[in-house]
This record gives sequence, C-alpha cells and structure tokens, in this order.
Amino acid sequence: MAAPSTLNRSLELAGTLPALMVAADRVAATVIQGVHGRRRVGQGDAFWQYRPYRDGDSASQIDWRQSARSRHLFVRETEWEAAASVWLWRDASPSMQYASLRNSDTKATRGELIMLALANLLTDASERIAVLGTGARPTTGRIAVRRMAETLYDETRLSTRTPPSLPPLVPLPAHGTIVLISDWLDPLDKIEAVIRYYASVGVRGHLVQILDPAEEELPFDGHVKFEGLEAEGQHTIRRVETVRTAYSARLAAQKEGLQRLTRPAAWTVHLHRTDRPPQTVLLSLYLAMADLRRMNVG
Repeated sequence: MAAPSTLNRSLELAGTLPALMVAADRVAATVIQGVHGRRRVGQGDAFWQYRPYRDGDSASQIDWRQSARSRHLFVRETEWEAAASVWLWRDASPSMQYASLRNSDTKATRGELIMLALANLLTDASERIAVLGTGARPTTGRIAVRRMAETLYDETRLSTRTPPSLPPLVPLPAHGTIVLISDWLDPLDKIEAVIRYYASVGVRGHLVQILDPAEEELPFDGHVKFEGLEAEGQHTIRRVETVRTAYSARLAAQKEGLQRLTRPAAWTVHLHRTDRPPQTVLLSLYLAMADLRRMNVG
C-alpha cells in the first residue's frame, strides 16, 4: 500500500522542521513548542481587549469604568482558548500524476507528502485535522494522521471515480482554516468560486501550488507531441522553442491571478516545484499560518 510509505516520508520531513505552533487566528506573538492556544472572542476568564460598544451588545458587557474615561462606551472582551481545526485537501486528478524526471515524485505524490507532513506538525501542536469533503470530524493525535493517510489511499487507489481537480464546496465553521494543494492550472474563474465560497463565511485559507519543472520551463526543443492526462487529446508543436516565451507569460499570468484572487480574502499562496526540497514550502506555509498580520478575530 502506497499510503504508509508516503506517511513514513512525511514523518521524516516533519521531523526536520521545528514544531511550529499554528494559531487559528494568528495572534500568537511567538511560536513555542508544546504550548498553543487560539485567541478570539468567547467565554473565558482572561481579559483580552476593550472595543467600542456596538448595536446589539448587551448592557452587561459594558465596562463602565473604562467608558467613564472617555465619551464613548467600551465593552470588555475575554479570550477563548481552543485548539484550531484545519481541513486539508490535495488534488488527486489525473493531471497530478505527471513527472518529467526519472525517479522523481509526481505532483500527486509530492502533494500527499506535504499534506501528511503538515498534518503531523499540526497534531504535534494539538490541532485538529480532517480531510476536506469527507464529512469526518476534525481530530488530533497520531491516529488522526494515520487515518488521513488511509483516506488518501482509499480516494486515489480504490475509488472508481475520477477525482476532481478542484476542492469540494462544503459547509465549514467560521474561524476554520483550509489548506488546498494542487497545481492550480484550472481556469481562474473556477478557482475564484472556491475562494469566494469559503472566504465569505470567514474561513481562512492557504493555497499550495505544485508544479513539475518541465511545466515551468518547457525545456523541450524541436518537434514534440504533447498528450493530455485528462482526455484533452494530443497536440503537436513543430518547434517548441518558438512558443516558450508565450507559454512562460501564460504561466506567469496564472500565478499572478492566484495572488490577485487570494489577496482580498487575506489568503496566502505558496509555490513549490517537485525538483526542490519540500521543507522550504512547508516552513513557508507554517510561518504564514502563524503570522500575526493575518489575525482575524470574531
């Protein structure tokens, strides 16, 4: 079974990085191994902040002592600490099975590796994880990672249906986090629909784009026949070098489009090539998930 092998590799990868804590609303000023909480408005005893009174607030929430110091009413908020829930998804469509270099990972294999390594680090920080679209409740612990590996195996090796190239649109609670791993070469309007759906309910997101080096560089010369992996048919280019510049511009526009679509929602985009170490993108992703500048309190 392929999943255990990928799981073992993910454990090795996770072990090469510090156990960075992931705060769901990005308020942790420092990353401390073994200690984690997410801060947002809720039931609790610890004072968090004062904020201006808003219509709909109960009078019992008003801090009269603080309000007496100014001409405005202020509400005293406490903080709620709870483990974050993170839903992860990776593109398992046929196009992800591409690898241009011998003995190198396909995009699908690298996506599973990053996803499971991420799951390991999250559960080490007591976060709850689940595979997006399965309906399973987020859980934590090493058993959660193993179950995730088994889910990936079942979806790609046992399923009789062709996996979609875009993530499912399912209800998620506000303040949740999703990590979506794909080559993100679908039309931008379809990708935008996914981002808008989740961002509209307060879900924070991170996109990881995985590309093969040949997809970025188009290193071929002369007469080349290209064949799609998803029934796109064949296409022959007599002199590939003559289209390389236009191809690079098209790919750059796709990457810029991802940045443009995610920016209003304060989501992040992380680029990765399968010929480069996965540690780099994994660390970049964790730093983004712990970034104070992306704090979003309820």
